[in-house]
Amino acid sequence: MDPQAALTFGQNALFLLLMIAAPVLAVVLGVGLLVSLFQALTQIHEATLSFVPKLIAAIAVFAMAGPWMMTTMVEFIRSTILSIPNYAI
Repeated sequence: MDPQAALTFGQNALFLLLMIAAPVLAVVLGVGLLVSLFQALTQIHEATLSFVPKLIAAIAVFAMAGPWMMTTMVEFIRSTILSIPNYAI
């Protein structure tokens, strides 16, 4: 495998990682922002109040986007494994 192919493979893997993690991170960030705003307005500073809604939101996103995430990862791994003979010396 030449250096350019290795860099391209790494770039594709990092882009896939970002694409798969983005929905969960965005929703958890939004929920965290809303909970922080609620805590600041009501002056209720309970640790579980910030943790539980984010956990529920993450589980909901995984339930909705999980099949897409898994299909995307499996296709990437499948294409990577099938491309091994092309890079073998």
